Amino acid sequence: MWRRDPRAARLGSVRRVRCPTCRREVDWEGNPCRPFCSERCRILDLAAWADERYRIPGEPVPAEPTAPDDDSPKNDGR
Repeated sequence: MWRRDPRAARLGSVRRVRCPTCRREVDWEGNPCRPFCSERCRILDLAAWADERYRIPGEPVPAEPTAPDDDSPKNDGR
């Protein structure tokens, strides 16, 4: 996810990451939108989650059972 800038030895420890939205490299330190490069990329990512374009893998959630109708015969165990 992150890599050290080759100039890090000269400049001190500089941590750079790629923005998950646009893939632009940005400094981690002092970035208020991290891991994104900008507020725009941050909002685009949030919108993708809200639109369900991103999904977490796993088993499908079973549908909730429906309540029986009042007209259906009752099974009393006899």
